[in-house]
Amino acid sequence: MQRNVAVIFGGISNENEISVITGTMASNVLKSGGDTVIPLYISRKGEIYTGAGLTDISNFRQENYGVFPRAVIARGGIYVMNKRGRPKKFVKIDVALNCCHGGVGEGGGICGLFALNGIPLASAGMFESAAFMDKYYTKLVLGALGVKVAPYVYIRCADDFAQAEELGYPLIIKPATLGSSIGIECAGDREKLEEAVQSAFFYDNGVIAEKYLSGRREINCAVYFADGKAVTSECEEAFTDGDILSYDDKYAGGGRSVMPADIPKETSDKIRAITAGVYTKLNMRGIVRFDFIISGGEIYLSEINTVPGSLSYYLLSNGFKDFYTVLSAVMVQAEADFKAQAEKKILSTGILNNLPSNSCKRGAK
Repeated sequence: MQRNVAVIFGGISNENEISVITGTMASNVLKSGGDTVIPLYISRKGEIYTGAGLTDISNFRQENYGVFPRAVIARGGIYVMNKRGRPKKFVKIDVALNCCHGGVGEGGGICGLFALNGIPLASAGMFESAAFMDKYYTKLVLGALGVKVAPYVYIRCADDFAQAEELGYPLIIKPATLGSSIGIECAGDREKLEEAVQSAFFYDNGVIAEKYLSGRREINCAVYFADGKAVTSECEEAFTDGDILSYDDKYAGGGRSVMPADIPKETSDKIRAITAGVYTKLNMRGIVRFDFIISGGEIYLSEINTVPGSLSYYLLSNGFKDFYTVLSAVMVQAEADFKAQAEKKILSTGILNNLPSNSCKRGAK
């Protein structure tokens, strides 16, 4: 069945450019499957642009996206605006896909925007998007679920890092709400710790100091929900020549990965079980990637990415053509969930009819 699918990407985020890669990729996969794609690009200033040409990544060089019309999301669809800023066309949207990395785009804002305007979203919901965008809240939620995380300290201001030293060096310093390894550093002594914390606060208002786990191995597992069950990928191991996976490792060809990871089946099964368990307990939706660390025979859940890079197509399929099946499944699920929620009763008590007309005026008795 052909659908009108809005693919939203970009955003007010340090990960805007990475989001463009994910958004244009997803748009072209959906187009190849026969869906009508309405690309929606959010600039770093928060402006929304639309137009078929925004599925071509070359239009984002030198900010060429500015030649495309602006758009407004409202009333179950998209209003395409003319040069005077007035609506000239309305396009009904059947379902939307969030490809925004970082910021409010990944952190629940897009979820709220589409929910408010009656558009099914084939991505993670508001709670998990907001919670897992913040590494501190992530650890709190996982702790409540009994999932093992690395020892950590939450730092609230740049001068308050003494407690972090109690974890013992080396330490990994992370801005609390950033992704793509931006601002992450490894500190082996107090001088480097102070420098790394101050650098992280340049990007964010909160910082996580985490114990560096020796002999660490980075293992990733993706999951989505379809046909009444959580579907997990094989485990992938990501490698780096440094202490931690860097931005270059992830996006500039500096790193490498192996899938399936060369780990015992028992370990792989446990990682997949933790992934499916957390995802299911929180009633999550959409494609989500779970990042683990194996150290000293223990499995630690490090981060949860509700809008993973390239939507983890490489973990869930054999290529772009095969990935359409996954995207189609999460869209079908989103439409079913939206329909079920729309059938729920919204209560109207009639209480306003019983209030005096001046009851909410200042000074009224």
